[in-house]
Amino acid sequence: MSEFTDVTVVKKANSYFDGRVTSRTIKFNDGSRKTLGIMQPGDYEFGTEEKEVMEILAGELEILLPGAETWQQIREGESFEVPANSKFSLKVKILTDYCCSYINE
Repeated sequence: MSEFTDVTVVKKANSYFDGRVTSRTIKFNDGSRKTLGIMQPGDYEFGTEEKEVMEILAGELEILLPGAETWQQIREGESFEVPANSKFSLKVKILTDYCCSYINE
């Protein structure tokens, strides 16, 4: 899906790591939400409350998922899933555009 329709966009940006990672929240009529964001090159660690699916729209990064011992390379057009209530680490190689979907189970 290259675009969303019938949504509400929260104007205020979410900003992390001194502005090196930013996103905007998109709310859907069914109550679900996503964020659309940009990550500048760097190393980051994030925590989750809900299960997340992160789709990489452009860019390249490496991810260390919870319980994994090796880093996995993710490129444009690929995605990965992170369990609820966990932490994961990213090594962003180049400017990376992403869409994160939050899954309530």
